[in-house]
Amino acid sequence: MTKTSTCIYHFLVLSWYTFLNYYISQEGKDEVKPKIFANGARWKYMTLLNLFVFLAFWILFLYNRDLIYPKVLDTVIPVWLNHAMHTLIFPITLAEVVLGPHSYPSKKTGLTLLTAASITYISRILWLYFETGTWVYPVFAKLSPVGLAAFFSLSHIFIASIYLLGEKLNHWKWGDMRQPQKKRK
Repeated sequence: MTKTSTCIYHFLVLSWYTFLNYYISQEGKDEVKPKIFANGARWKYMTLLNLFVFLAFWILFLYNRDLIYPKVLDTVIPVWLNHAMHTLIFPITLAEVVLGPHSYPSKKTGLTLLTAASITYISRILWLYFETGTWVYPVFAKLSPVGLAAFFSLSHIFIASIYLLGEKLNHWKWGDMRQPQKKRK
């Protein structure tokens, strides 16, 4: 795909993401939305911090929707918006793999950065809980401290696996795009 087409595609995805953030931020006269988005506003949800949530969200939703997306959210967030945030990211991500090659850092660097991002997000979740006494996602209220540690650890392993799968798909489609390592003297 040409650079122009890729730029247009990325501009459209960015525009869509910007629209979603704007739409969600409009509280209007709704009495439920300010309560849901209190204590960290919409930035407490992973959906708006990191759009790659398709598998985790839908697995929990199909298992028990109240653990991740209670029915009260249906009164505030229309079905199309739920799918825009939690479903559309899957075809967008697949399109990224097909549209053009990506240059990955070394596995060590990539996984280190991913771990740092995960720790930052988990720290934010814990900080919000300690500040407000309310968990961002209802599933966390059902877990013991050991259960939370296991959940966060397994989530990180899951995310790291998805990262490595993305790298493998990129290499399969486009070949090895890594930057050559500089030789140490």
